[in-house]
Amino acid sequence: MQTMNEAVSNPSVTSSIRSALGHAARQMPRAVNPVRRGSDFLNRLSPAALDDLASLEIPAHYAAGVILFSEQESPTDVFLILEGEVKLSMNSSDGKRLILRIARAGEVLGLTSALSGLPSEITAEILYSSNIIPIARRDFLGFLMRHPDAYQVVTEELSRELNKTCGQLRNVGLSSSAPEKLARLLLDWSQNGQATENGTRFRFCLTHEEIGECIGASRETVTRTLSTFKLRRLVALSGSTLTIPNRRALENYARA
Repeated sequence: MQTMNEAVSNPSVTSSIRSALGHAARQMPRAVNPVRRGSDFLNRLSPAALDDLASLEIPAHYAAGVILFSEQESPTDVFLILEGEVKLSMNSSDGKRLILRIARAGEVLGLTSALSGLPSEITAEILYSSNIIPIARRDFLGFLMRHPDAYQVVTEELSRELNKTCGQLRNVGLSSSAPEKLARLLLDWSQNGQATENGTRFRFCLTHEEIGECIGASRETVTRTLSTFKLRRLVALSGSTLTIPNRRALENYARA
């Protein structure tokens, strides 16, 4: 597991990212803007705020396993995900872990701690190789002072984060069975998948133990439940790709 200091800046992407954050981002249709896919945080910033934010960026490439920030760590940066995925989790003193969700392109991480100045309540770990813009907390707070209208955008983003986290906790704490929890989790992940003639397909690289940490189940239970799903043709797994042939059938499991 790597720390953030081991990530290597990638100057080759600087000009393209700056363009995406600035003029080009405003000229491209929202539906095809790769930087903004998955969140409309940037879409809701004013043109002046976008240009100012672009001046703060130092894009970097992060390998899988890099820790952006950890629980009880004082805030130093906020992180704008351009490409890749980040695993957000909470850990107990006895080694137990609950994976809250997977953050994706377009999301901003570390907002709560950056605004409050309090230590982080979660750990953020790079799941797949990612391009991310870290913005120093001091610079980000200065950006908000210069653009008060951005506070509303940040507040809305925080509300979205809270809703997503509550949804995950509801799934873990209130769902009655492991199959129900796993079905809901897979349906949630598939929202960012690719529609094909065989169903919805998405990357599926978490280990069975990590999936168990998402739903509060053991590795053995996850393995057994996935085997049942495959036998009933609710899912198809090929390498690191999972396909849901029939969403309605899996949704029936999620409502069981």
